[in-house]
Amino acid sequence: MTKKKSTVPFSKRLKEARLRAELTQHQLGVLAGIDEDNASAKMNQYEKGIHIPKYERLRDLAKALNVPTAYFYAETDELAELLINYSMLNRKQQVNLLKKL
Repeated sequence: MTKKKSTVPFSKRLKEARLRAELTQHQLGVLAGIDEDNASAKMNQYEKGIHIPKYERLRDLAKALNVPTAYFYAETDELAELLINYSMLNRKQQVNLLKKL
């Protein structure tokens, strides 16, 4: 029995963020709290869409990559970029931006 690949944008976003952070799969896995012996394999499965992590692990990955958790589920590249840029603003800047919108 073969495993069906996920169509959730998570896998694409995870790999994009990891490469942007200049981390290996192993390094990211360890930073996110995955056991060193399994870090590379687990991250590979995530990036290939074989497995999607539970929310707690997803949150750890986001923290390690300095991206908002919602970034992993952005359906378009534009929305993903918007989420990244918004998260880099301080609270006052975020509030001001939302008022302008």
